[in-house]
Amino acid sequence: MRGQERSPCSESRRPGIVPRSSQVAVSEVGLASERPVLWSLAGSLVSRPSAAMFQSLKHVLGAAGMFPRRPLSWAARSQCRARLSTRGLEDFSARLAAGPTLRHFLRNASPAQETHQELEEPAPYLTSSILEEARRKVYLETYGCQMNVNDTEIAWAILQKSGYLRTHQLEEADVILLVTCSVREKAEQVIWNRLRHLTALKSKRLRSQAPLRIGILGCMAERLREEILHREKLVDIVAGPDAYRDLPRLLAVAESGQQAANVLLSLDETYADVLPVQTSPDATSAFVSIMRGCDNMCSYCIVPFTRGRERSRPMASILREVQMLSDQVLQLIQERRNICKQLHLPAQSGSSRILEAMRRGYTREAYLELVQHVRDSIPGVSLSSDFIAGFCGETEGDHQQTVSLLRQVRYNVGFLFAYSMRQKTRAYHRLQDDVPVEVKRRRLEELISVFRAEATRANGAMVGRSQLVLVEGPSKRSAVQLCGRNDGNIRVVFPDTEMEDGTGSGALVRAQPGDYVLVKITSASSQTLKGVLLRRTTLRESAVHR
Repeated sequence: MRGQERSPCSESRRPGIVPRSSQVAVSEVGLASERPVLWSLAGSLVSRPSAAMFQSLKHVLGAAGMFPRRPLSWAARSQCRARLSTRGLEDFSARLAAGPTLRHFLRNASPAQETHQELEEPAPYLTSSILEEARRKVYLETYGCQMNVNDTEIAWAILQKSGYLRTHQLEEADVILLVTCSVREKAEQVIWNRLRHLTALKSKRLRSQAPLRIGILGCMAERLREEILHREKLVDIVAGPDAYRDLPRLLAVAESGQQAANVLLSLDETYADVLPVQTSPDATSAFVSIMRGCDNMCSYCIVPFTRGRERSRPMASILREVQMLSDQVLQLIQERRNICKQLHLPAQSGSSRILEAMRRGYTREAYLELVQHVRDSIPGVSLSSDFIAGFCGETEGDHQQTVSLLRQVRYNVGFLFAYSMRQKTRAYHRLQDDVPVEVKRRRLEELISVFRAEATRANGAMVGRSQLVLVEGPSKRSAVQLCGRNDGNIRVVFPDTEMEDGTGSGALVRAQPGDYVLVKITSASSQTLKGVLLRRTTLRESAVHR
């Protein structure tokens, strides 16, 4: 029908529509020749474009004759084609080259990449003078759930990269950022009350000091942006959960005395390339975020509207963060005398083929790499492990690979068993328990023999050396002996005799459960060290003399 007829020109002007004929040219001839692509891509990557962005884009496209203000007649469409002449295209290309690029409109959309990337270099609008001034102190307060704890660590990682310093003293702060919760009304009221207190602090700021800037981050920023910015002018910056990369720019804008906000939600932002920096030096736990947002749309819940659509973090990014935390744990074990230097690394088999059948998720080579990493990180670490002899499909060659792993690693403690099929397991339903019982028994005996020989060698290296021992109590085998554990969690047996009290007074005492004592090792077996009691000591003293 004539009333529904559309020319190619009018089709190309509809926002969000990309004609097939124009889809190829973005990479080949640039955005200047692909006018319809610009808004289509912006609409797909920025989940909720602001009115200001829409008007700016409308103005640019309208100037090029691409965004009609009213429906065009056939004659008008003919004029449109005339306007889009070579001269018009050149003029539009010049305008587009001088104006904002697609990257400016999509600044908050980050690619979900699996490879590690460094944080971006400072943006061009952050001059050297601003960056120097940006070495101001930031105070962070976190309210709400574990995700907000993680958000705080992400925000701090970004600000630290941009040159900001951290303070835990509110009075020292030049910038105060509240990471907020919006799940209940009471949580929001807590923030409003806190803002009034901080505003009073702001008003008392000395004129000789730089102005105090206050920011609201997270869910409440997303939900109540307008009210936060305009209610009593309490806040300088507002940043939603997907806008933390923009914090340096927002703070730079605030330094000019203006309020700044970015609450755009993203379809793909997971901060995959940002390694969170723990904000509490005394933290005893850490959270690893694996996804952001929520698609459940529970009838009572605000989360999908404040955190956006559900998207998963790339696996490589998660593993990288877990590896970082694991390395921190290894470093703590190495540094702290009150943490036992012993790790349990269950191998189960030395054959990659059997490990795959067991669904262990690693190979022999990966396991040995982990062992080397642990020993490099914690010199003298004691290792224990589990092994299964005669698992489904295990050949003599597979068994010998397990024997060689025992010799190569040389464990201090081992737990070795013959395989027994368990109902309801995957092996019960999918595999055959095809290794005869007598073969399992023989292989287990060989594993135990090799383990004991290697453990005796490993423990024998401590003979003649003094060991710090935590006294547990009387030995189970002798009433005149005491038993304890050394720094590698290996059992140490020694006579229950009088010893120096460790104060230098010359007084003699007997060791009690919970005491730390020095024991000189005189003999070693695969499971036990034996020695003579020297004196009582403390962790602090032993750390000085180690």
